[in-house]
Amino acid sequence: MNRLPEPTPSAAAVTGSGPLTWVQQWHWFERTIPAARRVNPTPLADHCHVPPPATLADVHVALASLTARHEALRTTVDPLRPIQHVHRADWAPLPVDHLDVPAVDAGTLEAATAALAARPIDPERNPPWLARVLLVAGRPRAVLLAAHHVLIDGWGLAVLINQLHDQLHDQLRGVGAPAEASVHPLDTVAAQPLERARAAEREWLARRASNPTGVLAPFGGADDGAGRHRLQHRSVGAYDDLHRVARRHRVSPEVVVLAALAHDVAGRTGEHRFLASVVVSNRARAALRNSVGVRALTVPVQIDLRPGAAFGEVVASVAAASAAAYRHGQWRPAELVAAEARMHRRLGVVTVPTIEYNCYSWPRDYLVPGYPAPAHDTLPDASATWIRSAPDEPCDTLYVDLSLDAGFVTLDVTVGDHLLDAGQAVALPVRLCAFLRALAGGAECPVPARPLTPAASGWWRAPQGWVCPAKVEDVLRGHAGVLDVTVAPSGDAAREGEPHLVARARTAPGVTPDELHRHVLDHLDEVPGIAAPGRYVLSRTATTGTTSTTGTAALRIPPRPPATGAERALAAAVAAVAPDGPPGGSSDGPDAVDMNRCLADHGVTLVAVPRLLALLHRFGFTGIAPDELAGTASLGHLATALEPSPPRAHRGGDTSP
Repeated sequence: MNRLPEPTPSAAAVTGSGPLTWVQQWHWFERTIPAARRVNPTPLADHCHVPPPATLADVHVALASLTARHEALRTTVDPLRPIQHVHRADWAPLPVDHLDVPAVDAGTLEAATAALAARPIDPERNPPWLARVLLVAGRPRAVLLAAHHVLIDGWGLAVLINQLHDQLHDQLRGVGAPAEASVHPLDTVAAQPLERARAAEREWLARRASNPTGVLAPFGGADDGAGRHRLQHRSVGAYDDLHRVARRHRVSPEVVVLAALAHDVAGRTGEHRFLASVVVSNRARAALRNSVGVRALTVPVQIDLRPGAAFGEVVASVAAASAAAYRHGQWRPAELVAAEARMHRRLGVVTVPTIEYNCYSWPRDYLVPGYPAPAHDTLPDASATWIRSAPDEPCDTLYVDLSLDAGFVTLDVTVGDHLLDAGQAVALPVRLCAFLRALAGGAECPVPARPLTPAASGWWRAPQGWVCPAKVEDVLRGHAGVLDVTVAPSGDAAREGEPHLVARARTAPGVTPDELHRHVLDHLDEVPGIAAPGRYVLSRTATTGTTSTTGTAALRIPPRPPATGAERALAAAVAAVAPDGPPGGSSDGPDAVDMNRCLADHGVTLVAVPRLLALLHRFGFTGIAPDELAGTASLGHLATALEPSPPRAHRGGDTSP
């Protein structure tokens, strides 16, 4: 396999620069997160087949035409600021290589696409995409494309795949290349409605503040939550059923499927109010539908279901919530994430959306990768394919992708064992298709008032969500000075009948309930199954005697100035990047920075994170991951992870003192 050419970046090649849009900022930040912990796949990757008469030269001509047509294919980003730079079409060689394969079948395409997606893309210096041509006996048979999410979204990749396919056919027929795209990366910057964005932040923060979290946790599955499953389920019959239900209720098929998912969650958990995180293409205008840039965004749809409501009421409620979410979806991600972190810290809760829902269309000529699922788990007219079923990071959310193409419904389900085990993952799309069949037949399917499936053992329903008391115990035992602890629900001291947790801890002298509460808050983002109920009752038994102390989630933790060298360095960096903060340049940072508060409490947003990390490196410290800074952990907790940067070696090989 030949190597990809390395471009030589040049400032003279830049034809225009401007800030990243409100959608791109999140992906710009996300590229700094370790790959295993990213929410969105980066890079995106897919493929199309090559018409048999086409040659390798034809493929190169088509890719060059796409590069000239779409500025996003020749755009780079700044490493420390949310800025993008558009280059000339000839600023770099085409990022294309070739791979000889014996045949282009589903297994080969799956493996080759995964291998290309695993190749790193540097959007700061190089084109934000890669291409690989699969050759069989020297002839091109398929082209794989990978794209970095900061500059090209999933819809855009499908547009590229389709246009590449069409371009190859047009070249073989002698048809000229289409004109340059009318939409450019910098066009949407001036259209960002900042006042509307601020109003959206306030609205969605208020909505999220009152939502339960982790409502899928009692679905069941393995106790250790060590597996992730991805299943693709296809059904021809569900296609007709879905459109029949959509026409009856005068909504889109996509809204019907989301309503069906909401109905299913309510039936299995007994929850009637939760969040669905819905990915929309954000291409309502026809001029934007062929844009390859990053326009798709995720909007939080708050689902509110009335127990006993017929499905017609459910779908109307979901349609209204989806419309409201889209209208208020143009927030500024950096500011919103920081505001959410402040809210989470204050309430002691991490909001996890119940459903991550994405609607898309597969590119033409797509072959489904994977292995067949057991036949008895599918409907007579359906087929299911395992895409992956292997140990992986646990999923805190049920991910469902919907595709309507060529007369069948495709549902992609990705879920972790601690939500749904492998058998339940297979059963979910089958159950949804059966539900659509019942609705198409005229059934009203009222929303159950109580859960139809018992909660998994070991889970307890707190006011803010589901909690695993055993995991809370493990977290508390990790605090220095805690010798033993038991956590259990109790209603004896509940205010106005609300439930609460009681943690009875045997501790060394000097350990206070304030410290234990702060310790739990610092681990909210790290341990699945941890939530901070509205009220804590912390009973402490010291080694020198027995005392009983009661605290609440609104405990006032006194400010604490930095004490250690690592804390002073972090405080100086925070002060330097905070709004209206003093200039950085030394690690003697201001003592006014409260180490008991999180980064967002000091007004620092995501766009400042790269600069903060650069300052820490200048001060001689490393060890904090970018995504940790966006969480609710206190600065004091983060400082404990800092470690001195390794010494640099001079060019002659001598190590600096």
